[in-house]
Amino acid sequence: MSSRHGPPKHQNKYAWKPNAGRKINETEVGGRFRPLSEVTGVCPRCKDQIEWKRRYGKYKPLSEPAKCQSCFKRAVRQAYHNLCPGCAKEQGVCSKCRCQVGQIVGRDISEVEAEQKMLEEAIKNAPERERRSLLRAMNKEKPKNSDKTATEKVNKVGELFPSATLEDYAELNRDYFEDEDDVDDGRVL
Repeated sequence: MSSRHGPPKHQNKYAWKPNAGRKINETEVGGRFRPLSEVTGVCPRCKDQIEWKRRYGKYKPLSEPAKCQSCFKRAVRQAYHNLCPGCAKEQGVCSKCRCQVGQIVGRDISEVEAEQKMLEEAIKNAPERERRSLLRAMNKEKPKNSDKTATEKVNKVGELFPSATLEDYAELNRDYFEDEDDVDDGRVL
């Protein structure tokens, strides 16, 4: 038994990194050109567990889709998941631990595609002035480097508008432009 109390005698000067001495192929899954996909369809506790595995080099991505334990189809495409996204959404459970949770982390692909389609439709049907302002806002989000991944680009779609729906955003813009028209040479009409 140690009678020593307090901080450790020798503190770590830097964090431990897995694969520190090995050269990593950037074209493999998990490299710079093919980053790991975002963890979706799980509860916050399971997301933390999967993120821990990624951080400390214990994560093994799936080489082929796994079988869903509910519908028995080969539809599970993320590692450490037990249910396909359809079954998990239908049952309202976490796709890793199968517990009933009120909050599921991430959005599924169908929601992202539907939002992307709705955004493209709004841009197509918008007047020229609003269309250009929308495109400017989208381009402002992009950095100078085009090293961003597809998942990061998709995630920006939900963060583009400050409002919940496109109709709310259009209403805000109409109010803003009406207020600008009321001001002339610094005096209110």
